[in-house]
Amino acid sequence: MRGITRARWAACVIAAGLLATACGGGRGVGGAGVLTSSWGDPQNPLEPANTNEVQGGKVLDMIFRGLKKYDPKTGKAQNWLAASIDTKDSQTFTVKVKDGWTFSNGEKVTARSFVDAWNYGASLRNNQKNAYFFGYIEGYDKVHPDSGPQTADTLSGLKVTGPRTFTVRLNQKFSSFPATLGYAAFAPLPRSFFTDHAAWLKKPVGNGPYLIDSYTRGSAMNLKKWGAYPGPDPARNAGVTLLVYTDNNTAYTDVLAGNLDLVDDVPSTQLKNVATDLNGRYINTPAGILQTLAFPYYDPKWNTAGARKVRTGLSMAINRKQITETIFRSTRTPATDWTSPVLGAAGGYQAGLCGHACDYDPAQAKKLIQEGGGFPGGRLTITYNADTGSHKQWVDAVCNSVNNALGNDKACVGNPVGTFADFRNQIGRHKMTGPFRAGWQMDYPLIQDFLQPLYYTGASSNDGRWSNKRFDHLVDRANAETDTARAIALFQQAEGVVRDNMAAIPLWYQNGSAGYTARLSHVALNPFSVPVYNEIKVG
Repeated sequence: MRGITRARWAACVIAAGLLATACGGGRGVGGAGVLTSSWGDPQNPLEPANTNEVQGGKVLDMIFRGLKKYDPKTGKAQNWLAASIDTKDSQTFTVKVKDGWTFSNGEKVTARSFVDAWNYGASLRNNQKNAYFFGYIEGYDKVHPDSGPQTADTLSGLKVTGPRTFTVRLNQKFSSFPATLGYAAFAPLPRSFFTDHAAWLKKPVGNGPYLIDSYTRGSAMNLKKWGAYPGPDPARNAGVTLLVYTDNNTAYTDVLAGNLDLVDDVPSTQLKNVATDLNGRYINTPAGILQTLAFPYYDPKWNTAGARKVRTGLSMAINRKQITETIFRSTRTPATDWTSPVLGAAGGYQAGLCGHACDYDPAQAKKLIQEGGGFPGGRLTITYNADTGSHKQWVDAVCNSVNNALGNDKACVGNPVGTFADFRNQIGRHKMTGPFRAGWQMDYPLIQDFLQPLYYTGASSNDGRWSNKRFDHLVDRANAETDTARAIALFQQAEGVVRDNMAAIPLWYQNGSAGYTARLSHVALNPFSVPVYNEIKVG
């Protein structure tokens, strides 16, 4: 994945930043057996390799099934269309696809359905947002070069060996590779995707428990249950109508009025009342989402031994407990490591890894910041995008906490950027001069996903360009390790390097939240904070 530009940031997709221009108030509940849910128009067409935000991802999760599927309760990767994925060396994998699976147009799902889809997703010519997910496969540098012309059309590491078997050779050992294959970018595609691409984009054909019936941008998408779905997880309702909202406060009000069945992002302003308002029909559950402060290590002033002390002192000047309780009403939990509790101890989560450096200690914070030479430039500015979520509130709260710790009400200020797009453009051009808001929503429930994309030298989402040879070495060893427990232990050592350098400041883990009407039952959010639509019952 090194050197690949990555646009997937949790904070942009969790808030309402990608919603369309039309408002969704007062449109009524769904028909018999059909539920209505708040939603936002996808940023990109619903190609599996081109959808890198939650709104489009919700639809892909309903209309596609891949080789693996993540358990909606535990997040564990389970074989789904894969009959088996075998390897002897953690670099070459043999995949056998189960028989009996079809797309909703009747076409059989075969080995080529996967290989063709992955080749399409990886190719630079197709400009797919999720192309970097194929970066581990041999030949990626030829089909998607960082610079220069594309010199191959297909990945040399993919070979179809039978109607339902194919092999995958990686460019490095990666023992956990099979667990990544539940991500939507790895979904299979029918021949109609390639033979009449324009028609497919208008009405995507998948192999999941739902069919797209209609879609009007800025208004609604209607999905209906696919009665002939061959999988073991059929829809327990007649369909889902996704209604576009520009304001989740409006969606919440519509749920209270009975005009909407489900809002899956309860606004922070309503959190104090939601449990009472909805008579307990409220979900607040941990999700694989972490909020951090990142730093511009391309600026020499932030890449010194003194700056490391400053970063640690800054971490200790932040009263995480107070901020998560007062602003977020305990829908956030103070972070004590750089992953997520949803991984569990067996998956690599290390509660308390950050130690005292993540505790609120104003006196020690002031001491360390002074010993480190103070904030570069004399004042700390925290940059964030002002157009989505409650970023201004929490950034102001962080600065107030820092200012109180230092006894200087001008030591820290927020630096708002008008739009998320401008914010990301500045980050991409390496224009940050101080810490900036960062967030991560896991792509798949592996400790590797919380570490390598963000901190490996030149990695896809290493926006601050942090680099540490020991960290890189430990990650390489972990990826090559065939024993899962030993691999996780090595990743944990690598996370210790992140801690010792305070490469980023962990702020809080984010929960998923949802509220729903009495029409619905069996409502739950998966570890990615997305409703498990197919399990919801209506009436």
